Amino acid sequence: MRPRNRQGSPVDPVPFVVVAGLAFMILLSFGPLYGQALGASLDRSIAASAALFVLVTVGAYYRQVWTARPEAVDLVPAGIRAERLFYLIPVLVALIVALAIPLLARG
Repeated sequence: MRPRNRQGSPVDPVPFVVVAGLAFMILLSFGPLYGQALGASLDRSIAASAALFVLVTVGAYYRQVWTARPEAVDLVPAGIRAERLFYLIPVLVALIVALAIPLLARG
């Protein structure tokens, strides 16, 4: 079943699933650790990370499903979209390493 945008057109769910999955991975992996490093309890850190994950997921759904325009997909060629995706991979790796550095230095 494909989700539909506000006009009722079917939308590809893969970008939304990827963003929600990455948000889950990053926020619930690093969020509680940073919360505890800042002095919050584990319960509060997990709750704050989960709340932030819900906000990011709702925002991603709004942006990538609800207001998506499937007819605009052909405006950007597939080669350029793939190139952007490959440029994003090192950025995400650098983000995860940058998030881990303060935790390693503290330990």
